[in-house]
Amino acid sequence: MSSKNIVAGLDLGTNSIVLIAASVKDKDEIDIVGIGKSESLGMRKGVIVDIDRTSNAIEEAVEKAERMGGCEINSVFVGVNGPHISSTNNHGVVAVSNENNEISIEDVQRALQAARVVALPVDRKIIHVLPRQYIVDGYDGILDPAGMYGTRLEVDTSIITGARASIQNVLKSVERTGLHVEALVLNTLASSETVLFPSEKELGTVLVDMGAGTTEIAIFREGSLVFTAVIPIGGDHITSDLAVGLRTPIAQAEKVKIEEGCVLTELLPGENHIEITNVGGQEVRRVSKRLLGNIIEPRVREILVLVKEKIKTSGFDEVLPGGVVITGGCASLDGMVQLAEEVLDLPVRIGTPQNVGGLVDIVNSSSYTTAVGLVCFGSKRVQVPKLSREKNIHMSSFFQKIKAWISDIFSPAG
Repeated sequence: MSSKNIVAGLDLGTNSIVLIAASVKDKDEIDIVGIGKSESLGMRKGVIVDIDRTSNAIEEAVEKAERMGGCEINSVFVGVNGPHISSTNNHGVVAVSNENNEISIEDVQRALQAARVVALPVDRKIIHVLPRQYIVDGYDGILDPAGMYGTRLEVDTSIITGARASIQNVLKSVERTGLHVEALVLNTLASSETVLFPSEKELGTVLVDMGAGTTEIAIFREGSLVFTAVIPIGGDHITSDLAVGLRTPIAQAEKVKIEEGCVLTELLPGENHIEITNVGGQEVRRVSKRLLGNIIEPRVREILVLVKEKIKTSGFDEVLPGGVVITGGCASLDGMVQLAEEVLDLPVRIGTPQNVGGLVDIVNSSSYTTAVGLVCFGSKRVQVPKLSREKNIHMSSFFQKIKAWISDIFSPAG
C-alpha cells in the first residue's frame, strides 16, 4: 500500500501509546488499516518523563500498525495534552492590502499572524491559533472572509499554548524513531473531529476526555473551540483507589475496574460478589460488587465536580444546549451517564469514533477516540488544496487571454 495515501495518528497516553494508520480516499472518507498499541512506560499524567522508554514504545506501536496494515508509516499527527496546556483569547487586526479591497488568502494569514502577537512567558509555546470568527469593516460572524470586499479585517482567536519543554520532549521522542511530525494537535481538538456532530459544535457542547492520567475539557460554540482545560486526575486514580481499598495489586485493580467497574453504587446489587487476589498473591477472597461502587463513585464524582467548576470558570456555562459528550477510557464505566447528568446538570452522552471505515469493530471504543480523531484531523489537511478564489480568477484570466490569442491567429483577416 502506498505511503502517500496513509495518514497516521499517534496518541501518547499515560497507560498506553496507540498509533492508528488509515488510508485516505477523500477528506470525508477514510479506512483504518492498521492499529498499534504498546504499554506506555515513559509517560505520567500526559507528560513525558522518560524519552528513551517513550521512543521505544512508539517504535513498538508503529511496527504493529505497519504489520497489520501492510504499509509504511513515515509521518504522524501527534496528540498533546497534560496539565501544562492552557488557552487564551486574542484579537488580530490588519488593513486589506489589495487596491481593489478584495480580501485575499494572504490578508487572512496576516490577520492570524497578528493574533499570534501575545505576551507569553519564555517557557510557553503556541500550539494552535484557532479562528473563532472574522470581522470585516465591523460586520462580525464571518467564517471565511477570502474573496469578500472590505478595508479592515479582524479575527477573534483561541490560542492554545503548552510548556515549551514538554512540547520539545514530545518532538524529540517521536523524531528519535525516524518519524516526521506533521503537526502537534490538542487531544480534545482531535477527538472532536470524530465524536462531535457539527450541530453540537455550533450549539455549544462540552467534550470531556477522561483518560488515565488526566481529564481534558474542551468547549465548542458556533463551530469553534472557545475554551480548554486539563484536570490532573483520571482513571489511574480510580485504579489506585481500588488497589488500596481492596488490598490488591494495581494490575488486578485495573482489571476489576474495566470488567466490573460501576460509578453508581445504587446500580449494584449487594448480593453479587467477585473474587479478588490479595497483594501477596497467596489468598483469594470474595468481595461485594457494591464495595466496588463505594470506592469508584466518590472519585468519579470528584472528577465531575472539578469539570463543573472548569465549565463555570469558562463563562460559557449558560450557553451549552448541546450538553456534554464524555469519551476516553473511563467513559465506558457503567452508570457514567446517570452520574454525570446528576453532577453537571446537563444532558450527557458517551462519545465513540464515528464516520470511519476499515477496522471499525476494533476502534469502536471511547479509548481509541483520540487516535482516530488525529487521523480524521490529518486527513483533512493532507489533501491537495483547492485553488483559492483569487488563483481561480487568475487562471480564468490566463485561459481567456490564450483563447483570445488563438482566435486572433486563426480568425480570417478583416
